[in-house]
Amino acid sequence: MEKHIVRVLETSMITHNVKRFVLERPPGLHFESGQATELSINKPGLVDELRPFTFTSINTQDHLEFMIKIYSHRDGVTKALGLVEAGDQLIVHEVFGTITYHGSGLFIAGGAGITPFISIFRDLKSKGALAGNKLIFVNRTPSDVILKGELEESLGDNFISVVETPEDPGVPACFISEEIIKSYLDSDSEFCYVCGPDSFTKVVVDFLIDLGVNPAHIIIEQ
Repeated sequence: MEKHIVRVLETSMITHNVKRFVLERPPGLHFESGQATELSINKPGLVDELRPFTFTSINTQDHLEFMIKIYSHRDGVTKALGLVEAGDQLIVHEVFGTITYHGSGLFIAGGAGITPFISIFRDLKSKGALAGNKLIFVNRTPSDVILKGELEESLGDNFISVVETPEDPGVPACFISEEIIKSYLDSDSEFCYVCGPDSFTKVVVDFLIDLGVNPAHIIIEQ
């Protein structure tokens, strides 16, 4: 199994429970935007505890970046990652993933499911090819929205935020629905990219199929 021990260059919290990691990039590592790898912590008892995480950097950068939701109330790997700081070491394993860019379309993300799309949007922006793509980003609260400023700046009116529990009592709650998706779906032949918890992905894929989208044009992690 391919693996690379790399040093953590930088960490920071980007939401109340999502931590950004900037890592050394090992020579020869290649990935497509949207793909993932398995990470483990290079410490006794944690080396073989592999978990999948998506690259949020792009392949042309000289470092690797990940944005990882930390479950500090669970005694698991992400809790341990919450304690990792610059100078520590992580182990990067093989690259995998079926969420890659096939063409312009509608992206629908639930929570931390935005991470593969961050890399895709950054890559498209670097190539001047972001036009024609839209994002529906579903979160429980406004404080859960990852990289809101960057996404708004990159996508403009094509960034659609759906918040289930607004902090402002004057703002109505909003939930992902077939009607919302239909209002942003330009054509049933365009590509639709979906990422989030398994239950979220299933519901959204069912909505898309009901709306007549070709299943071959629905891109999810397999």
